[in-house]
Order: sequence, then structure tokens, then C-alpha cells
Amino acid sequence: MTVLLRTSGDLHARGRGERRAVVMTMGALHEGHATLIRAAREIAGPGGDVVVTVFVNPLQFGAGEDLDRYPRTLDSDVKIAEQAGADAVFAPSVDEVYPGGEPQVRLSAGPMGGRLEGATRPGHFDGMLTVVAKLLHLTRPDTALFGQKDAQQLALIRRMVRDLNFGIEIVGVPTVREEDGLALSSRNRFLSPQERRTSLALSQALFAGRDRHAAQEALRARAREVPATRARAEALSAIGESRAAADAHAVAKAAPGGPSGVRAAARLILDEAARLKPPLALDYLALVDPSDFTEIQDDFTGEAVLAVAARVGTTRLIDNLPLTFGAAS
Repeated sequence: MTVLLRTSGDLHARGRGERRAVVMTMGALHEGHATLIRAAREIAGPGGDVVVTVFVNPLQFGAGEDLDRYPRTLDSDVKIAEQAGADAVFAPSVDEVYPGGEPQVRLSAGPMGGRLEGATRPGHFDGMLTVVAKLLHLTRPDTALFGQKDAQQLALIRRMVRDLNFGIEIVGVPTVREEDGLALSSRNRFLSPQERRTSLALSQALFAGRDRHAAQEALRARAREVPATRARAEALSAIGESRAAADAHAVAKAAPGGPSGVRAAARLILDEAARLKPPLALDYLALVDPSDFTEIQDDFTGEAVLAVAARVGTTRLIDNLPLTFGAAS
């Protein structure tokens, strides 16, 4: 049975298993969180310990954001955590996490924390890293798991743990989506049926960018396999492949390719969604290097993240997909 713990004293007095895995949440648990908890259960093993934290952190909400509106569903959260395999839910109060009020000493997210989400929500990542650091100290895990849906958050936590020598393994778990592609989020419950239809443009834009990228990579691979030489074209003509070779080379050379092509395909979907009723109000569309969240150039090779954020009605949503460019793919 999953136990509910309210204080760090209770958590420490309870003891721990051979290996502790922690999943940090702000509550309002859904299948995305359950997937994280199941992954934590697998990592911890039968002799290990899985702890789910539930804490709505006031430090990462800015002026005018939805701190008071954020759903609190602790009874349901404990049930979902138990069904997914958690041993304990640690749900401390604000006074327990921040005794004496807001901390005067906080972590800084640095330059990466001022980009994309950080530019839209100043101070958000400083507050996020501060509470994650505190909860890591309070729960003392071997491994902590976070969703890849919050890609910038995950990158910053990895950087913090590495730069400050926390000695904790950070595991990213792929985004969980609903059948229509919408990324699971606690904020989805705020969407009206019409707003939800508009919000599908976020994932559709990402998928369009991914599909453009896959097509480009396939054409380049085809072009590499079939050299554009006269002798080769003449040899292939007998079996009708000369046109295919020519097409592959022409498209690979002429079509908007690489990161620019990916951005263009995604932007087309988002521009169309801006004309819907209700409309999608785009905050950003970015194709970035996950090591520092700066925009990549067309000659970039390696891992990248295609990220989008937008408002539909009064609800702000984010989503992303990982992509690999060039030789690394």
C-alpha cells in the first residue's frame, strides 16, 4: 500500500530500499505521470523504493500565472501513484519546503534559463531548479525521472546535477500522448472542446516538421546511394531507375532542407491554426541544440529538439519532439 507522507522527518524515518527512484510532480497526476512511476518502479526493482513528490511550487509561477488555478487532487494522485507502483507519496506543505518563507538563496538557471520558456516566464527556471534541488536533498534518491515533454526543464536539471556534482542519475522518459496526438498535461482539463481541437495544432506542427525531416533524410540517402554520373544514369536506364536517381538529386539539392525545411513545415500548420476559432496564439517555435537551447543552423549535425509553445484561450501549452540531423542520423 502506498503511504502518504507530509514531512521530511516522516520520509526519513520510514527508511528506504536498496535503490530509491523519485518522480517529482506538481500533482494532478495523469497517465504521463503514471508512465514515469512505472519506469521508476522498473529502475528501483523489487527491493527498491519509489517515491512520488507532489508539490505545487510557488517559486516557479510568475505574476499573472495560474498558481491559484493549478489543480490540487491529492486523493486521486495517491490512488494513481499506488496503481502505478509507488511506495510513497511525499506531499509537503509550502512551510515544510520553505520554512520561514521564500528562500533568500536560490539557484540560477544561467543563460539557458533565459531562453524560450525562460524568456516567456522570467524567473521560472530559477524557481524550478531551486525546488528540484531541495527535493533531491530531502528525498535522497539514486535516480530521478522526468518527462521529456518539459525538454528545457529536463536539460537544465541534467546540467544542474552535472555542474553541481549531485551524484544522482537523471532519466528522461518519452512524452505520453493521447490518441489524437495531444501531449498529456494537467492543463488539458482547462480546454473547452473547441479549444482542444485548436490545440492539436501543436503536435500536428511537430509531426509535420518530423515528417519533412524524414523525407529530406531519405532523399539524401537515396542521392548518396545513386551517384549523379552519366555512366551510372545510362547503366540504370535499362531498369528505369535513371529518373529516380535524377529526382533524388534534384530534390535533395533544391528543396528547402535541413533545419529551415523542418521549421517551415511546422510553421505552416501553426499559421493555419492562428486563423481558427478559437485561434492559437503562438509563443515560439524553435529548433534548438539540447545542450544549451540555442537555435541550430542549417549546417548543424547531431541531436536537436523541435519545440513549440502557444496559448489557446487562457491555457498555455508546450510540446516538443527530438530530431537527429546529418551524419549522426
